[in-house]
Order: sequence, then C-alpha cells, then structure tokens
Amino acid sequence: MNNQNASAEGVSFGAALKVWARIGLLSFGGPAGQIALMHRVIVEERGWLTEREYLSALNFCMLLPGPEAMQLATYAGWKLHGTKGGLAAGLLFVLPGALVVLALSMLYAHFGNLPAVEAVFYGIKAAVLAIVIEALLRVARRALKSRSDWVIAALAFLALFCFGLPFPLVILAAALFGFWRGSGEAEAHEGALPSWRSLAGTVSLWASVWLVPLALIAMILGPDHVLTQLGVFFSKLAVVTFGGAYAVLAYMAQAAVETKGWLSAQEMIDGLALAETTPGPLILVTEFVGYFAGLRGTGSVWGGIAGAAVTLWATFAPCFLWIFAGAPYIEAIGKRPKLSGALAAITAAVVGVILNLSLWFGLHVLFGRVERLAGWFRPWVPDWGMLDWFSLGLSILAAVALLRLHFGVIGTLALCGALGAAWRLAL
Repeated sequence: MNNQNASAEGVSFGAALKVWARIGLLSFGGPAGQIALMHRVIVEERGWLTEREYLSALNFCMLLPGPEAMQLATYAGWKLHGTKGGLAAGLLFVLPGALVVLALSMLYAHFGNLPAVEAVFYGIKAAVLAIVIEALLRVARRALKSRSDWVIAALAFLALFCFGLPFPLVILAAALFGFWRGSGEAEAHEGALPSWRSLAGTVSLWASVWLVPLALIAMILGPDHVLTQLGVFFSKLAVVTFGGAYAVLAYMAQAAVETKGWLSAQEMIDGLALAETTPGPLILVTEFVGYFAGLRGTGSVWGGIAGAAVTLWATFAPCFLWIFAGAPYIEAIGKRPKLSGALAAITAAVVGVILNLSLWFGLHVLFGRVERLAGWFRPWVPDWGMLDWFSLGLSILAAVALLRLHFGVIGTLALCGALGAAWRLAL
C-alpha cells in the first residue's frame, strides 16, 4: 500500500524511524504538548503532512476513543509508509514513555516518592507550556479562516472550560453545524472509499491482534486472575475513552481505588503526577495501575511487570484498529462537501479544545491549587496566592529561548529541566 504524500516522497523508512523516536522521547505535556510537538516536527520542519492533512487527521482522531496524540502519530506514519509506518510511529510514540513509567513505577513501589525525578520534570513542564502556546497560535492562524470559525472555536472553549460540557457533545454539535452548512458537488474520481471486503479484513485482523492474546490469558489463568481482570477492565476502557485521557481518568481512578482495590488513593494521585511529567500519552498512568495490580495480585515483581504489559496491550492495541480501519476514509471524507463541512467545523472546534487543554495545563503548571467551581457555570479557577513565580519565569525563559534564540525543542527542554531541578533540589 503506497500512501505517501507528494510532499514526503523520498522519505526513507529509516529516516522516518529516527523522527518517530525523537517525537516519542520528547512528547511531554499531555495531549496539548504532544499535538504541538508533532505539528512543529511533521508540518513545520519536515512538511510530511500539509496543514489541512494534519488538522483533518487530528479531527478524526479527536472523534475516536483512546489517546488522540498517539493515534495522530500512527496516522502520520501510515500516511508515509503504510501499515509498517503506522506501527513504527505508534509504537515509538508509546514505548519510550512506557519504559520510563515502568521504571518509575518499580522505584516508587519500593522506595516511595522520587524527589529528584519530580525536580527535573518540574522545569520540563514549564518549558512545555511555551511549546504548547506557540503551537496553539500557529494552528489557530491556519485553522480559523472565517468569522464563523472563530465563533465555533470560542463556543467550544467556553463549553469545555467554563461549563464542563461533555467533549463528545461539543464535537457532535460542531459536526452537525458544519454538515448543515456544507455545500457543493463531490469531486469526481477523488477520495474513493475502500471496499467493504477490505474494511472487514482490516477490522478482523487488528481486532484479533488486540483480543486473542487477552482471551488466551483468560483461558489459561481463569476469569478471576488479576491479569485477566486487567485485560477486561482496560479493554472496556479503551472503547469508551472518547475525548482523550482527561475524559476518563476520574472514572478509572475511582474504579482502580474504590472498586478494584488495586492501589490507594494517594498512590493513584502520585501515579497521575508521574504520568503527567514523563514522555508519552497521559493515559500511560494505566501502566502504573497495572503494575501495582499485578504486583499485589501475584506477590511478585514479575507479576507487576506482566500486569503493566497486559494493561499497555489492552490500552493501545485498539488504537491501531481504529486508525488502520479509518485512515483510508480521511482523504475521502475531504472530497465530499457535507462531510468536509463537518470536518471543517470540527477543525475550528478543535482549536477551542486545544485552548482548553492548554489553559488547563498552564494553570496546573503555574499554580499550586486549581479547582473547578460548583454549579452550572464552573470554570477552572486557580488559587492566586499559590502562583509559582519561578515556574512562570521558566516558562517566559522557555518562550524566549524557543522563539527568539531558536534553541530548538531539545535545547529548551534541557535548559529548563536543569534550572528547574537545581531550584527544587536547593529548596
């Protein structure tokens, strides 16, 4: 299958691997930071996807269950080199962070809190905030082309940040408006859809890749074994995690602590902190939960590692199913006016979504306590008395280093990580 973009012709698989590995190692900052990094690398630096292709793919991934940033990386790899490219990009997006989270989970289980690690990531988060803001401005300039686009973006932001409306509802409303507004004739001989036989074959293959290993674990170990329970629980979670990691973390945390008893509330909070400050999708916190469940369910470190592995499989294997089944439709949708109108409206709404994620992330970086107000109007409100002035200064320094001094992402992250660690460890 040759899915190469004309702007990416001649890119070797080996060259792409290096870029996917770089993205995986630098993907700090949750969805907002990861979307920003990929936009910078894939669109701005490499030109492997056009702005329109990137935003269309992001729109599509926002509609899927699971971590949208990982799925966006998988799509970009598929676009360049087909299935093997998608696998490489998706796996390299997840594996560096997964290895870090596994190592930190093992250290935490045996030694408790890790001040040195937290100190380094304290500075890195401040740098990521500058990267996020830069990407938000770039995307907004290109995605918001008309007055109605600005209105959709603003309404999406207000709905999410100020009123706490469900993410799928916001995207659905934008899609319906765009579909209603879309007009024109479909482009002839463009955007042909794959056959139903091809779609069924893809779905069958990747559903088997996802479910067969988990079914074998259940058959061998029985339905009550902790590894079976992890496979079932996180497979269910993978199907309902619309809106990305933030949309499901509260439910997962409550179930893991109160219903399953896999770990304590404080351990869950510490696990979320580790996942937020390490590279890779925020949903990697599931690996932390899986390690503790396996460790305590089997009484063995190897059981903990097995628990982490099962959790990773159940969480991320479905993502390849969604992308490989749906990716061929993205370009085809763009050639159909009504569906293209829906995606254009979703594009505008996604700017509001990214602004919501960016502001949420920024508030949690700069303030010691942030809470959502109660009632029908419930924006996130920081405790102004707990503003972290040093973190604010690091974010400003990162913006100057990135935008004016052209340090690059790696140099900026390294600088702020070193300064943040020195500051925190000196306190």
